[in-house]
Amino acid sequence: MDILHLVDRLEELFNESRSIWLTRNVIVDEDRMIDIIDQMRVSIPDEIKKAQQLLTQRDRIVAQAQEEAHRIVEIARDKADELVSRENISQNAQARYDQVIAQARVEAEAIRKEADDYALGVLTKLQDELQRSLNTVHNGISMLKADESLESN
Repeated sequence: MDILHLVDRLEELFNESRSIWLTRNVIVDEDRMIDIIDQMRVSIPDEIKKAQQLLTQRDRIVAQAQEEAHRIVEIARDKADELVSRENISQNAQARYDQVIAQARVEAEAIRKEADDYALGVLTKLQDELQRSLNTVHNGISMLKADESLESN
């Protein structure tokens, strides 16, 4: 289940709760609250699995980029070797070889950077969502503890 959906349900539970007269406290259905918190505990590992899948996907993209770069380098070497074998254009072949190698490196670096940026963005978003969920749970626990201390006094 989506962690944000569970946070919405937790918020809805607070909104539906009865207010305690002349205070900012509410009476919360403990069973429903515990049920939602239990579902959050189950859901958070799913979010972590999603993050791990994204990291795996990023690693796969980087590996593909490196493989593509190696392929481009091999093509460049083959092409350069062919051109070098011709005496009258050997200098042009070397220049083209260097250009293709440089271009392959630039393209590989760009692909790697895009993969890293994508993974960083997704992980940052996941971190923000998990932090909001943790804050909501922490606030709920604090409110319940505050209610308990008021009731015991």
